[in-house]
Amino acid sequence: MNSKNKKIVLHQMWTTKSLVFMIFMLFLSAGMFAQGKKLVTGTVYDNTGTVLPGASVIESGTRNATTTDFDGKFNLEVAVGGSIEVSFIGSTTQKVQITAASSKLEVRLQNDGYQLAEVQVVSVGYGTQKKSDLTGAISTVTADNLVKGTISSTEQVLQGKVAGLNIIRPSGDPAAGATLRLRGGTSLTASNSPLIVVDGIAGVDINVVQPADIKSIDVLKDASATAIYGSRGANGVIIITTKSGTKGVSVVYSGLSSVGYVADNLDLLSANQWRGYVRQTGNMDAVDYGGNTNWQKAIEQTAISQSHTLSINSGKVDSGFRASIAYLNNEGVIKKSGLERISGNVSAYQYLGDNKDVKFDMGLFANIDKWHPIDYRIFERAYNLNPTIPVYDANGNFTSVGGNIYENPVEILTNRTVDNERHRLLGYFKTEVKFLNDFQAVANISLEHNAVAGGTYKPTYAIMEGRTEVGYAQRTYAEYTNAQGELYVNYSKVFGKHSVSALAGYSYLENIYQGFGAQRSGFVSDAFGYNNLGAGYNYRLGDVYSYKGKSNLVSFYARANYNYDGKYLLTATVRRDGSSRFGENNKWGTFPSASAAWKISNEDFMSGTKDWLGSLKLRVGYGVTGNQDGIGEYKSLSILGVGNDSYYDPVTGTWSLAYSPKQNPNPDLKWESTRQINVGIDFGLFDRITGSFEWYQKNTDDLLYTYEVPQPPYLVGTMLANVGEMSNKGVELTLNADIVRGDKFTWNANLTLGHNIQKIEKLSNPTYKTDVIYSGSLHGLAGMSGQYSQVIAEGYPVGTFWGFRNAGLDENGKIQYYNAAGNVVAESALVDADKTDLGNIQPDLTMGIGMNFTYGNFDLGITGYGMFGQKALNATNMMLNDPTRLPSYNVPDDFLGSGITSSPKYSDYWIEDASFFRLQTLSVGYTMPLGFKNSKLRMYIMGENLAVFTKYKGVDPEIGLNAQDGVDQTGLASPGIDKYNNYPRPTTISVGLNFTLNN
Repeated sequence: MNSKNKKIVLHQMWTTKSLVFMIFMLFLSAGMFAQGKKLVTGTVYDNTGTVLPGASVIESGTRNATTTDFDGKFNLEVAVGGSIEVSFIGSTTQKVQITAASSKLEVRLQNDGYQLAEVQVVSVGYGTQKKSDLTGAISTVTADNLVKGTISSTEQVLQGKVAGLNIIRPSGDPAAGATLRLRGGTSLTASNSPLIVVDGIAGVDINVVQPADIKSIDVLKDASATAIYGSRGANGVIIITTKSGTKGVSVVYSGLSSVGYVADNLDLLSANQWRGYVRQTGNMDAVDYGGNTNWQKAIEQTAISQSHTLSINSGKVDSGFRASIAYLNNEGVIKKSGLERISGNVSAYQYLGDNKDVKFDMGLFANIDKWHPIDYRIFERAYNLNPTIPVYDANGNFTSVGGNIYENPVEILTNRTVDNERHRLLGYFKTEVKFLNDFQAVANISLEHNAVAGGTYKPTYAIMEGRTEVGYAQRTYAEYTNAQGELYVNYSKVFGKHSVSALAGYSYLENIYQGFGAQRSGFVSDAFGYNNLGAGYNYRLGDVYSYKGKSNLVSFYARANYNYDGKYLLTATVRRDGSSRFGENNKWGTFPSASAAWKISNEDFMSGTKDWLGSLKLRVGYGVTGNQDGIGEYKSLSILGVGNDSYYDPVTGTWSLAYSPKQNPNPDLKWESTRQINVGIDFGLFDRITGSFEWYQKNTDDLLYTYEVPQPPYLVGTMLANVGEMSNKGVELTLNADIVRGDKFTWNANLTLGHNIQKIEKLSNPTYKTDVIYSGSLHGLAGMSGQYSQVIAEGYPVGTFWGFRNAGLDENGKIQYYNAAGNVVAESALVDADKTDLGNIQPDLTMGIGMNFTYGNFDLGITGYGMFGQKALNATNMMLNDPTRLPSYNVPDDFLGSGITSSPKYSDYWIEDASFFRLQTLSVGYTMPLGFKNSKLRMYIMGENLAVFTKYKGVDPEIGLNAQDGVDQTGLASPGIDKYNNYPRPTTISVGLNFTLNN
């Protein structure tokens, strides 16, 4: 439990506890002697330096006691030479010796993992539960444990923090997002990302919330926990709870400035090395342009970034308010790239009635992003260009040398204008009403709006499209709006040793999206940029487009919880979703789950283990969830569209484009369904270690894919249908340890491990058939048009590399291969039957680790994460190690000694082990108490991405699962392929300041 939760819970108890202790003091005062006693005053803090109201302070061996007030202060008359014991729920008891010199004490309590589990509140969807009462697999990360640093995409704060949750951010581009996978993917054509819930609002953009506004994040992993979200819960659920107003007045400022630089580039020939090669070989075709250019460095820069956040909190007993504003300017290490963001958040609540039976709660989040997307083709050009070519010619113009994929990358970056702007808005209003003692009704309405506008202009003098199109301009706009309404009722009752709670609710969601775009070429002047498309004289079919769509989701849901004697726990959930996306015969889906837990450590027969086994709980859960994101709007209907055919209209005397069928109807279209079983054990050992172990197996049925169908009877040759099956099974381990827990020095550590095995179980049925789906396109690589590097096939995981096995080089430097019989053959003897499994992109093990140290007011934090066992195709290296490139194109430094004489051909010669461990952050800080109601100042220095331990030869082993353009989220386009998409990940050094002023 963090400090704010502790204040809320214990402030309600404070008055009663103080009264009890005062009564004790009255009874004890008659037997007290003044001789040898002194008045001791002090303040009690938690491990973060936050004051603890309601902490117990008792003189050892007596009943002389008191509690701290709301500012954490206490006064107690204690015998000199004796001691006091200070305790607090969720913290370890601390004993302090009292001497004649003792006067003003400062007592800092450390967290107790066992007690925290008993009182920590966890979001479970449409409500909360104590962590100790959970029956499902849920991981919680509080604000103190989130990843810190220069964060431009909110999901980064969870990287390496949750076992089984893979967050892959393959690019160092500040505007790039990340891919999230929880316990493996569950779909071939839909999003595999978890559902995001912010303050009870489901399905929102995670970046609508900024890291500084987050109070805690709960990750719902298994189906018994996520079934409450029905057809949107198959990929897991991430619930974000934001900070709200608490009692008192406080102002918090956080700021940092950072310097980022590229730590690692491809080791290509320098100009002098290139000249040495030419002299050695006597190559008469070589042209020395007289320059000395490192083309990778030419497109890079030192990135100067900054972020600032200011928040104001004000709260009373029956009301609270919090507001924050933040600014981020994250400059990229590639010239012209970066992200600028301004964001704001306002939240408030108000209780009504003497018993606080009515509560109003509201929140508003908004931010504006501005960024300039770069043309990723610059990286291939930077690898290709002769290092003797200068960036600028003698006249100060960009040097331009003719050749295929040989354009000046600095010119591409400079002579383009690309401006994008995104607006995000999320607002909600919630009303809670308590009635009939045991019931609570909650009504919640929300609106999310997300809009992106873009403008591009390539002037007439710009190489590539600018010159060929005589200027090119484009404007785009896209937006979506989600309007939701929730109404649910909670019931809670305790009958002796029996505790029962129940939930029943209704939900309605309306999604509307629309967009349009236009482009023109042929400009006689570059003066207008992208602001006057009408000035372009070249208009083509398809230069203007627009679209609009709408979908609705109606849901009914219920959940029941039963607890007997704090030992036996049961939970049952059911949700019924009706979606306009589903086919006529499958408009509604039902998603049930059940789970149970046994607190073994609470049994009488376990009483002898209390000294070393603090807690032990066994959990078992099973449930069914769905994924409706694979079905776009109107996919079950027959659709007409404009084709390439035209007809003559005798009325107008003109030719018009004809409409024809573009999509077959499928009334049986439905959601993808995932069945999952989870067995978990939560434990606490030696009053130092807490953890959990999970085993799970999930099977996804009715996978969506577009199959080829015969014509006739179908009007269109393809059909989207539910056919396939996929399985994921694995284990997870989470450990937290208080290694040292002293008065001055503390050391705690956490470790997360995850192992997942994925397999395609089925792709065909009697109606829709396919033997294999080819993926991992190599299109765009020289000589590899139409080739694929991967297959999706029964018995293999997604991202399986499929091709020829190499047998090394022969005496002439030619790559040899194994055929299906295991014999070594030349390339010319290979046939398709010789292709085989070459490994896959799925990691065998994922890991996250963190350690925190404190010594007095100093603190040191270390975080890291890794992935092990996955393969990656280094297609960049495959294309650069081409003996025909020299002298016109550049090559890797080690190519000259490799002896390779073969032209590039896809095989496992170019597939590498992409295992890595990344030192994510290292920070050192000092906290200075300001002596005014727990006000404090913290100064720190932090390094990010300081080291990567890997054998991978490319720029970075953390390679994406999606298409290079970031649009395809299915994982089918180019997963695990390093194909000239090497925006370098910067190493960053930051200096920061956190200031808290309390009144």
